[in-house]
Amino acid sequence: MTGRPAAGRAKAVEVLPQVVIRFAGDSGDGMQLTGDRFTSETAIFGNGLSTLPDFPAEIRAPAGTLPGVSAFQLQFADHEVVTPGDAPGVLVAMNPAALKANLADLPLGGVIIVDSDEFTARSLTKVGYTTNPLEDGSLASYQVHAVPLTSMTVEAVKPVGLHRKESERAKNMFALGLLSWLYHRPLSGTERFLQAKFSRRPDVLRANLIALEAGWSFGETTEGFAVHYEVKPAPLPPGRYRTIRGNQALAYGLVAASRQTGLPLFLGSYPITPASDILHELSALKNFGVQTFQAEDEIAGVGAAIGASYGGSLGVTSTSGPGIALKSEAIGLAVALELPLIVIDVQRGGPSTGLPTKTEQADLLQVMFGRNGEAPVPVIAARSPSDCFAAALEAARIATTYRTPVFLLSDGYLANGSEPWLIPALDQLPDLTVTFASEPNHDNDFWPYLRDPDTLARPWAIPGTAGLEHRIGGIEKADGPGTISYDPANHDHMVRTRAAKIAGIGSSIADLSVDDPTGDAEILVLGWGSTFGPITGAVRRLRADGLAVAQAHLRHLNPMPANVEAVLRRYRKVVVPEMNLGQLALLLRGLFLVDAVSVNQVRGLPFRIDELTDAVRSVLAGSHRPSTIGPAGMFGGAS
Repeated sequence: MTGRPAAGRAKAVEVLPQVVIRFAGDSGDGMQLTGDRFTSETAIFGNGLSTLPDFPAEIRAPAGTLPGVSAFQLQFADHEVVTPGDAPGVLVAMNPAALKANLADLPLGGVIIVDSDEFTARSLTKVGYTTNPLEDGSLASYQVHAVPLTSMTVEAVKPVGLHRKESERAKNMFALGLLSWLYHRPLSGTERFLQAKFSRRPDVLRANLIALEAGWSFGETTEGFAVHYEVKPAPLPPGRYRTIRGNQALAYGLVAASRQTGLPLFLGSYPITPASDILHELSALKNFGVQTFQAEDEIAGVGAAIGASYGGSLGVTSTSGPGIALKSEAIGLAVALELPLIVIDVQRGGPSTGLPTKTEQADLLQVMFGRNGEAPVPVIAARSPSDCFAAALEAARIATTYRTPVFLLSDGYLANGSEPWLIPALDQLPDLTVTFASEPNHDNDFWPYLRDPDTLARPWAIPGTAGLEHRIGGIEKADGPGTISYDPANHDHMVRTRAAKIAGIGSSIADLSVDDPTGDAEILVLGWGSTFGPITGAVRRLRADGLAVAQAHLRHLNPMPANVEAVLRRYRKVVVPEMNLGQLALLLRGLFLVDAVSVNQVRGLPFRIDELTDAVRSVLAGSHRPSTIGPAGMFGGAS
């Protein structure tokens, strides 16, 4: 491969504070890989960043159709970034379908880079274009760069000798090279990535490297791009960083929890979008003592995890909303057994199969109450991709300390999105050391339900430990000795004791922190889960406009921090944005009799900053009318 040419004429360089790019094309065009590589190079450069991969739901949608469009949006900046951006400033469209599916999101004046080779009569007709938008003037309000990406790629890689179809597959690398030149991204990391990925296919490797270089050189020499851009690194706290996706962070957090507890990690899981990558990630970490079991179904997955916990492992099961429904009886069993279990729910659009590749927050009430009988469990939620690491450690702390199943909520936005992660030092991780029962605890006998007076947790005894034989199963046990009991008073006592144990977790969690710089805000925006980024962006914008707005975010949803009610009552209005029809708002109203104002959307996409900003303004003006869960029938009555 030749070196990059020296510029014959120096092109102007414009410094920008931030850029939002969206790559879009067919599933086979490699848009996710292109976006991921651009993100990695951006992270190495030191920018703040946030990403939003957007996958089609169909596994094999027909090529060139709207349902088959795959996209990847990235915002990078010279400052901290909390969302992937409300709208792209640059759209890279590899075919007419990608253009049509995404054009409405591009503001007027935005940049469009298209593969003009793909705008054939057949491709245009397939998506409903009657004329070619590159020629009919309909794109006059945008900055359009029609680049024959396919033919230029095929010509560039011709010396390699690949078939045309294989040559065309390298066009995403041509596009990546062009965008890397346009925004001063290095190529070295991508070159190393390609060398590792295609080490056994030297011809394919060479073609991709040539295409990457050709894209860079085209940007450097073409008259079509007179300016390129620079986004300077963001000032970040010192330390070692890497880009991390939410599912990666969950997997690494579980491994860290395994090390900190001293327990082997066992994952029993059935593949389901968007949680499957947790299984993939952990299956590659067997050198850390991780065991993964790809079960035949959701019930087998959670059953195996419960069995692993009984045997002294850190038992984990991962799924999405439909899998939670199937696991519910077994989770109730774990509640009755009072064994540690981490249940990861990477939420997606529902109900049923719903929008399997899109995001939603609609499982909160399901994980709170979706079991028969009184079966309370702790619920925590991660707020960002990198926060999934810390959330996994917290879930392990609660599960092992209190001997209980714990729900850890993520969602499709967090699972697939990425951001910079400051890698923690080992001495910063919490000590989660677990102590097993080793001897009789009551008159030379072992009582499996003789509780710790501080936590109400029962002892955890490894099967086979001499003298610690005990009965397990789903039938109610007598408090203390653990024998089967049908006594009404005992059942009432056990139900209340299990509930008190979960409520007692509140004493071990920090108070809800409120960001209220002026101290005189009348409105509080309260969120949970992945709404953190959009809420933060909206609050910053409102404050920049001179409005006093407070912000708080819940990690612990059951039990909630002890000061939540006091916080809520300090504000005249409490606004609760959720990607559901008002589930947290319903809980707040029921628990604290607070008139929480819901801001809801269930489009399968994260909130935009501008829509949250408008919603808060309308609440302040008294004109906001939410559609939320309420007494009109639990399905969208106006509140």
